[in-house]
Amino acid sequence: MMAFKSIVRELKDIGEDIGNMYRKGAEAKHMHLYGKSHIAPECSSPVSSSPSSSLSLIVGEQSRWANLPPELLLDIIQRVEASEISWPARKVLVACASVCRSWREITKGVVKTPEQCGLITFPISLKQPGPRDTPIQCFIKRERVTSTYRLYLGLSPALSGDMSKLLLAAKKIKRVTCTEFLISLVADDFSRASNSYIGKLRSNFLGTKFTILDGEPPHDSALPSNCKFQRSVHLKQVLQRVAAANYNMGTVSYELNVLRTRGPRRMRCTMHLIPITAIQEGGTAPTPLKFTKCYNEHATPLPISKGKKQGVEFASDSTNTTPESTHSARQPLILKNKAPRWHEQLQCWCLNFKGRVTVASVKNFQLVAAAEPSQNVPVAEQEKVILQFGKIGKDIFTMDYRYPLSAFQAFAICLSSFDTKPACE
Repeated sequence: MMAFKSIVRELKDIGEDIGNMYRKGAEAKHMHLYGKSHIAPECSSPVSSSPSSSLSLIVGEQSRWANLPPELLLDIIQRVEASEISWPARKVLVACASVCRSWREITKGVVKTPEQCGLITFPISLKQPGPRDTPIQCFIKRERVTSTYRLYLGLSPALSGDMSKLLLAAKKIKRVTCTEFLISLVADDFSRASNSYIGKLRSNFLGTKFTILDGEPPHDSALPSNCKFQRSVHLKQVLQRVAAANYNMGTVSYELNVLRTRGPRRMRCTMHLIPITAIQEGGTAPTPLKFTKCYNEHATPLPISKGKKQGVEFASDSTNTTPESTHSARQPLILKNKAPRWHEQLQCWCLNFKGRVTVASVKNFQLVAAAEPSQNVPVAEQEKVILQFGKIGKDIFTMDYRYPLSAFQAFAICLSSFDTKPACE
């Protein structure tokens, strides 16, 4: 039997081949957009530019891997998952899931969610809640010239270096009445028609309220049984282009500082699809297992009415439910910034970031759950920091998040801190 190290080495080669195949496919699609008059010779064999056909060629070449017995394959993937616990070595698991359908199903069964293992593996992990005990530590790099923000997995650029794993990227766009942060899985494509687009953050005119918009419909378990979607457009148009929709996942509000008193910003975050029961004893948070967004290249975009923002709203359907049961099921999780203490010797407001923040900034914050006594949330859960964000250098910020927030939700909340808020300071 082949040595385990050689198996891992060949899996890495498979991952590189698949990566090269997708890059070539993207280049071919790019050339097709600018050269639609291309004519193939009559005697030439047809060449398919679709990723699925190219992937089948790779699987054919790697037939000895595709035909492995399921028991042996499960043992191999379990060993790979246990040995490769950090990036970039963990990309071997992504290569395993890219070989064929049987490999993908077994890999998905072996790899656990971030809540269970504390590790990020697939892109869908960015939409899943973080671990309950220890936070996932990340950092954000701001590029002022291009107005872009990149989220990396790691302690800091100095410690991670070139080994940092890019998780998400955002681009700031200033409009007449608002500011938008488009969020993508890659750093160079923020188009809403792209498969890499996953959502955006939008502010109001004053920059005091932000709306987190997801590019995908929410997970089924995130919706109470008495809720349904409502759109101001025809249902047929919605089905034609799901990518044109934005789903309201949460809001971030900053308190106005009318008296111009000294102190940090005061903020509250309402996570519409995370129930307050998620942080109660035995509670769970919505955990999507796959991306549901699909595209139809031949569909026409949805018409956008002037003066109206596109977005999905939720309305209750009171049939077969009682007001008491629906009230407890629909209470969303609300986060508030942890109150700092005034340091007499330093003459400044201080928070215990446990060494993760080193530079004083008005952007620094820690978020904890804001629960009422009637909601039966343990005191330990109310004091636990769910998200913390702070500055460690010029244009470098740390972001640590945990359950029940996902990386996408935490990143969107932190992006709101980068917008100018003269009325809140």
